Amino acid sequence: MKKLFCAVLVATTAFTSRGAIHTETVEYKQGDTTLEGYVAYDDAVHGQRPGILIVHQWMGLTDYEKKRAEMLAQLGYVAFCADIYGKGVLPKNTQEAGVLAGKYKGDRQLLRARVKAGLAALCRQALVDQKRVAGIGYCFGGTTVIELARSGADIAGIVCFHGGLDSPTPADGKNIKCKVLVCHGADDPFSSSADMAAFENEMRTGGVDWQLIKYGGAVHSFTQPNAGNDNSKGAAYNEKADKRSWEAMTQFFGEIFK
Repeated sequence: MKKLFCAVLVATTAFTSRGAIHTETVEYKQGDTTLEGYVAYDDAVHGQRPGILIVHQWMGLTDYEKKRAEMLAQLGYVAFCADIYGKGVLPKNTQEAGVLAGKYKGDRQLLRARVKAGLAALCRQALVDQKRVAGIGYCFGGTTVIELARSGADIAGIVCFHGGLDSPTPADGKNIKCKVLVCHGADDPFSSSADMAAFENEMRTGGVDWQLIKYGGAVHSFTQPNAGNDNSKGAAYNEKADKRSWEAMTQFFGEIFK
């Protein structure tokens, strides 16, 4: 399965029964910082369609997110991978990734500014119906799309896959206008019971329309094949949880994009 996944990743254009998936890199800015995103859509589909913002995990924008964008394009969406770190900024290892991700987790206003710049870049795509937009994110990206919602962004919904669920400013839950879906590993060791409780309380107090799905036997990074399969390391791929969470996301989109 990993070989198949990798083979698809290296393709710049995928063909489906519906048509060709168009992909391209897109430069945009947040303040003076140049960012480089990635857009994918089915060019055989005519007219505007919902747009999905994708936010990367702590290793930055990689082929993994680009593959997810192409999968979403095959479902009929315009998918745009945001770049939080900046053009050409990719950590060389997990130690560098921890430092880089920590910079943005420690400055939530900067994190929100970066993800909102990505949202604006998505909405500038001519094929996007700006009244039907959502965001998804993985790990660090899951935390980021929650921050996007907390910023009061006018979007239909967000989906967080195994993201950090801490609640640094609980009152910000009242700013959330969209629906929230969190897909989480039931055995994720990086989510403390205190953080989980704080997140749930923030959602309740804020009157948010939210869902939290926990997948038994899944730990952190359960959607990422390159995480290996050793749960004892705290991060590992789980094929069942990956497929179930993707299906939960598609059903969620069916609801919010009616």
